[in-house]
Amino acid sequence: MHDSFVHKGKRKILVEYLRHKIGISDENVLSAMSEVPRHLFIESIFEDFAYEDRAFPILSHQTISHPSTVAEQSELLQIKPGEKVLEIGTGCGYQTAVLLTMKALVYTVERQKDLFDFSKKKFRELHLNPKFQSFGDGFAGLPTFAPFDKIIVTCGASVLPTELLKQLNVGGKMVIPLGPTDEQILYRFTKTAPTQFEKEEFGAYKFVPMLGDTNH
Repeated sequence: MHDSFVHKGKRKILVEYLRHKIGISDENVLSAMSEVPRHLFIESIFEDFAYEDRAFPILSHQTISHPSTVAEQSELLQIKPGEKVLEIGTGCGYQTAVLLTMKALVYTVERQKDLFDFSKKKFRELHLNPKFQSFGDGFAGLPTFAPFDKIIVTCGASVLPTELLKQLNVGGKMVIPLGPTDEQILYRFTKTAPTQFEKEEFGAYKFVPMLGDTNH
């Protein structure tokens, strides 16, 4: 679990890039990303490139998102310390680690057993403690623990998972990439009343597809 001065220096450069080139202004996000050792969440052969704005293959034919994507999704959530956040798609655990470092209470779900096991081990090694970590279908959310203040979906969905919207607090926000497999649009839904939502669009992305999505 080696995190050297070189790694920390590279994170500092990454944060400056996110601030000045990507336009991330949430200091809570930037501070978390300067702290979380991304190189420990990917294979060691990619370690030298861990703090470049690149995606890398991880277990189960999935990818770790670009740092800019993690930063943008995290910023769109507008997280305050102590808020309950549901994460759909734990993956290797990097996005989860950023949310935890932002002092969110994170409930996370992963469909791939390899990634569930990998992230669980990684959290233990880094002394990171999600409130709840589940192996299962993210499309169903976690109704037992609902409602949530924020929901983040880290994989593309072809249709809007309405079950997740039901699990949001009024005033809560969900950030999700929606659209066909080759390209999704990143959206933010804000729950303005029990059955009413405001929808905002934030441009095109390419995410791995969401398993359990019936259109795939």
